[in-house]
Amino acid sequence: MRVSKIAALSLLGLWLVLASCRKEADIYEVNPEGLQLVETSKFKLKTTNQYVAILYANLFQTALSANKLVEINRLFDAIGDDQVAKEVLISNFMNDPAVIIPSDSDMRADPETFIYETYVRFLIRRPTEAEQTHFVNLINTNTDITAELIYFSFALSDEYEYY
Repeated sequence: MRVSKIAALSLLGLWLVLASCRKEADIYEVNPEGLQLVETSKFKLKTTNQYVAILYANLFQTALSANKLVEINRLFDAIGDDQVAKEVLISNFMNDPAVIIPSDSDMRADPETFIYETYVRFLIRRPTEAEQTHFVNLINTNTDITAELIYFSFALSDEYEYY
């Protein structure tokens, strides 16, 4: 009986040692990020009024008056083709001296910040690494690229037409 108690205690002790000797699993912590795919985050098409008002706010950093919005809507109706009307509107806005665009020298001095701020300003999101690298390389290798041209392209992008 004494032997069986010793054997039982030995087995219990051995089981406790084996059960407690496990390698700890590696735990990797990840910073919480609110990530969404670019394509899935915007799916509602802006109306003409929304597009014009948001474009004006992005370029002039101020709200568009109701009278001016009605006037621009009449121009859209007169032209008929929304894409052509948008190009004409953006061109007219860009020619206005009150438009707020960074200078080309500021853009070239810090292209990473310029691209980041442009994405946030127009598309209300951060650029992906690929987008950031593409635009920085484009700015650094092509002297014909201006801040106005980049703003123009963002305003005409398909993503800008959605919210």
